[in-house]
Amino acid sequence: MTHAKVLIALGANLPSRAGSPAVTLAAALSDIVARAGNILRCSGLYESPAWPDPSDPPFVNLVALIETLHAPDALLANFKVLEASFGRQHSARNAPRPLDIDILDYAGRVEHSAALTLPHPRLAERAFVLVPLTEILPDWIHPVSGLRADELLRRLPEAERQAVRPVGAEKS
Repeated sequence: MTHAKVLIALGANLPSRAGSPAVTLAAALSDIVARAGNILRCSGLYESPAWPDPSDPPFVNLVALIETLHAPDALLANFKVLEASFGRQHSARNAPRPLDIDILDYAGRVEHSAALTLPHPRLAERAFVLVPLTEILPDWIHPVSGLRADELLRRLPEAERQAVRPVGAEKS
């Protein structure tokens, strides 16, 4: 099997065994290197309001490009184990969590199985994914729409784009 380039998104809004959400994401990236593959590029950290309940703690997110030998289903299973190791319990959809890892794109594949849809089905609707993705790969092409990451981001409402801020940025 050859190496595949895979875009992943990591997010957290609860502390984990590693510490704060930002520390959790750093620790998770180290574990990904040990378990899944090399990190080729990684965005900075971004904060965004929790959804659907903005009264929940805000999320810290990043996007990374990795290179892996794992097939998509095996990579997803690996990420589920990693999430659990940081205390993730799958309860209510969109509930606060110490770690969430999504496969956004796996080498440009378009496929759907019971466990995984590629590319990620809500990727083009999420500023908290598109802002960090555009930081590292503005020319990335969505395998279904044919649109670049920066074009997808521009299509989102201004308020959604503005709600995603680099960690540590002042709120206006």
